[in-house]
Amino acid sequence: MRGTLLSSPLSWLGYLYATLVGLVWGTIWSTGRVQRRNGLFVFTGMPKWTFGRGGSCVGACYLTDHNVSDDVLEHEAVHKQQWKTHGMLFPLYYAASGRNPLKNRFEIEAGLEKGGYLPKKRG
Repeated sequence: MRGTLLSSPLSWLGYLYATLVGLVWGTIWSTGRVQRRNGLFVFTGMPKWTFGRGGSCVGACYLTDHNVSDDVLEHEAVHKQQWKTHGMLFPLYYAASGRNPLKNRFEIEAGLEKGGYLPKKRG
């Protein structure tokens, strides 16, 4: 079953469906600039109630008000890959990982520092 659901044609279809939903949602609510960055469709100027935390990745779409630093977009590009791997199971797996980003395996994999959940380490 694992091979059927992860990184499969079924998960790819889920990713494409999520991207379509993100494109429609972003088109409806975005009042800012829409750009293509890091392989993402980035919708800015979104009302805060239309996305979670500082922004939300839905398939290949990143929905936010103004949170578009290079680090954040690198973090969101990892979430895009997670969508590709898990398809429509991703929101369920993400929810099961919990709301605390410091313990959520998907946020940890995407990078807590780049996502703005931890202060950046000094080099």
